[in-house]
Amino acid sequence: MDVGRTADLTIRKASPHDVELLLGIQRAASAAAFAHIFPPDLYPFPDDGVRELWVAALADPEVDVYVTEGEPVGSVSVGYGYLRTLYVVPEEWSRGVGSALHDHGVARLRARGVAEAKLWTLSANEAGRRFYERRGWRLTGETRVVPFPPNPLDVQYSLRFDLLQ
Repeated sequence: MDVGRTADLTIRKASPHDVELLLGIQRAASAAAFAHIFPPDLYPFPDDGVRELWVAALADPEVDVYVTEGEPVGSVSVGYGYLRTLYVVPEEWSRGVGSALHDHGVARLRARGVAEAKLWTLSANEAGRRFYERRGWRLTGETRVVPFPPNPLDVQYSLRFDLLQ
């Protein structure tokens, strides 16, 4: 199924024509959520690098990218057993958009036969970490360095579907 509906939110599969839309959603979300990690006066948003990542994700048959229909306020992508990205513009935070996108992504991973999903998030992304932990994600103990300056640390979470109700 390429389109999902949650309350007043429709989620559709993204296409290569959505690259700039996806980039804009990610930029807005990141600027608000990660300014304490990537101060914009020191580390401007890496449009070109992020654009290349979206182009690659949309071209990869193992990755599914979804965006909200109508007013584009959020996106989620999954692939290779990972909830790869989840972005919501700050004006829509705490309104259920992130939860709907998260649940859509998790459902897509389950439909792909994934038994244990994983995700990476910034270690200093306290709000994001609480969001995932409330939904049953648990730290794995794995870390990695983010490739964009100032190269903060990512932490890995996993979600075992056999433990969900």
